[in-house]
Order: sequence, then structure tokens, then C-alpha cells
Amino acid sequence: MRCRICDHPAPEKFLSLGTLPLANNFLKAEDFSRPEPRYPLELAFCPQCSLVQLTEVVPPEVMFRHYVYVTSTTKTFQEHFRILAEEVTRIATLSPGDLVVDIGSNDGLLLKRFKALGAAVVGIEPAANLAKMAEGSGIETVNAFFGKDAVDEVLRRHGKARAITATNVFAHMHDVKSAVTMVKELLAEEGVFAIEVQSLPDMLEKMTFDNIYHEHLSYFSVLSLTELFQTADMEIFHVEHVESHGGSLRVYIQQKGVKRRAEPSVERFRERERSVGMKDIRIYRDFARRVTEVRDSLVQRVRSIRSEGKTIACYGAPAKGNTLLCYCGLGNEELQFVVEDNPLKVGLYTPGSHLPVVDRSVLEDRPPDWLLILAWNFADEIASKTQHLRERGVRFLVPLPKLREIGKPS
Repeated sequence: MRCRICDHPAPEKFLSLGTLPLANNFLKAEDFSRPEPRYPLELAFCPQCSLVQLTEVVPPEVMFRHYVYVTSTTKTFQEHFRILAEEVTRIATLSPGDLVVDIGSNDGLLLKRFKALGAAVVGIEPAANLAKMAEGSGIETVNAFFGKDAVDEVLRRHGKARAITATNVFAHMHDVKSAVTMVKELLAEEGVFAIEVQSLPDMLEKMTFDNIYHEHLSYFSVLSLTELFQTADMEIFHVEHVESHGGSLRVYIQQKGVKRRAEPSVERFRERERSVGMKDIRIYRDFARRVTEVRDSLVQRVRSIRSEGKTIACYGAPAKGNTLLCYCGLGNEELQFVVEDNPLKVGLYTPGSHLPVVDRSVLEDRPPDWLLILAWNFADEIASKTQHLRERGVRFLVPLPKLREIGKPS
């Protein structure tokens, strides 16, 4: 393999989670009669540009043409995108009618926030089911993968964008250098490109390895993003840390030569990454060692609970949860079912572990003794809306960033 940023010929493999199914490839009952596709899930580090990346690339058409992750499901993300839209509007100095394009726009939640602030909006979304949902709620959406055809269509209809956003989708792109070139073509001269990517430093520090799955081809730091945008004569001018997905980087990029000066935050993030050793393979080898320790601790606790005759179900069926279950080898011998608030997943089965996904109402009729919160980044929101279950004696197990238990409220 070669590095997808700098073309270095020998990124070093440092972690294998095994051969796993696609984390968002939920199954129907009739699918059990057919083999479930599985692909290697391995990480490698590039010593030249510091990018961490998957060694295996699954065709995007397999993963994204029909998609079951919906951004509007949680109140947390509804508020997150409201704040993001306001911040981008301020930083890009958007005026009423300025065009905002969202790459991987999902059901249009972020663009609804921009539209409410007076912007003209267009989404680019490859999943036909989600594009249809967005269109139905009044968000113009190009149903396509981000690339030349989609960019040409937006340019033909609307001209260049004053702001382009890509939240938690930039890491999905294999040919990231071409994607950046297309962003530059679509972006107005004084425009702003704002991305959110899961933070590699956070993943290493907090052990959030369940964020590794086949959709996430790249695991970015500010150091590697700097290298990437330099290939298209673009530059990062502002960076901040946000809490979504266990820790993410919100990065603002512009074309070189624009009058905005790079803020101190950019070099501060880069220096912090250098100081903790993120340009050295040793930190990644140590991470791989600790991943196995976290897995063993969780499996031991689950099996200890089951040995006491207690029942365990799961709350939340995010992609990260499926990575966790499959890597840990947990399935229907240890767990009963998965509760999910997203109706697109209810009635299906989790990939690999084959647990039935059920509506939250099931908890009222047959609550388990324990709930393993797979959507651990929403643990506080989940604990709040299920407090009545804890009062009935249900205990919660939060697997990451650190294994902890939540009991009856005091």
C-alpha cells in the first residue's frame, strides 16, 4: 500500500482488529442464509506525513448508497449543528443568500440550521434514502458522491460556495487529494472550508478504538491535515477541539493568499501533537497493546455479570458499537438485544453479532438487569432519559473511554 496523502510506499501496520463485517451493514432475517461479507480492519502509520490510515479500502458504493445513520436522531447533534452553523456564518462572514454546500449532508440537519440563518443551501449526499429525506424537508440535495460531476452540477445551478462543510465524512474519502482539489474548485476565492474529523490524539489518549471501522479510511491529526491541504495550495487558519464522537477536531481551511491570518491555535495543536510523539511509531504500537487490554477487561466484566445469572442488553446501535462487539467477540450468547432510537435500524440485526435491534419501548416491558451503552458518547443523554429504569434497578455499563458503571440514582 501507499499513503493516500504523500504516496509514501511503506506505511507501517500497527493494529489489526481482525476481519470484520461493515459496521453499518445491518441485516434482515433473510440475510442470514447468505455469507456475511467481511474485510480486514487494520491500521497503518505513515512516517513521512503522520497519517494513520486503513490498509483495506472497501468500495464506497457498498457502504454508502443506502445508509442507516441519521444525524437528527439525537438532541446532542441537533444542538451541535446549530452551534456549528452559527460559528461558520461568523467566521466566513456569510451574508443572506450566500451559498453553503455540505458534503455528505445526510438528512440535511446542518443545512437546515444554515437555511434558518438566511443562507442558500445545497447538500451532496450519496445515500438515496437520506437524500430523499432531505429533499422532503426542503433541503436541495444532489444525490451523488462528492466529485467532479457533483461539483459541476452545483456550479451550474448556483455558482461558487462561500462556505463548504464536511462533518465526519472527510475521513470516508479514499482519494482525499482529489477531494481537496474539488473543494478548491467549488469554493469562492474568499470562502471557507470547515471540516470536523475524529481526533487521532483523542483516540490514542482515550482508547476510543471503536471509532475504527471500514468507512473511516483516515485518522487525522492537525499535522497530517496540514500536509494534505498543502498539496492543493490551501492552508489551515483555525483549529478547535469539540467533544463529539469522543473528541473531534474542527478545522477551518482557506486558499493560500486570503487575508485571514493563521491563528495561534494552529501551531499550538501541531506542537502538542509533536510533543506527545505523534510522529513516532512507538506511540501507535503502545496504543495497539492497550487496545487488547481494554477488550479483555470488558469481556471479563460482561462474562462476570452473566455468570451471576444477570441479563444484559445494549443501548444504541452505532457503527462504533458494532466494531466493539465484533472485536470483543460478544454476541447473542452474552447479550439479549440492542435498543435503538433510530427507526431505520429497528427490526434489523447488528452486523457480525446478529443481535435484534428493537425500539426503546421494549425496555418498559422486559428491562434487562444491565444495559451496555454502545453509544457511549451519548451516555449522559441516555442516562437522563432512562432514569426511571435505573430507579427500577437497571444498571448501566459504559465501555469507553474508560469502563465504568452507573447504578441507581441517589
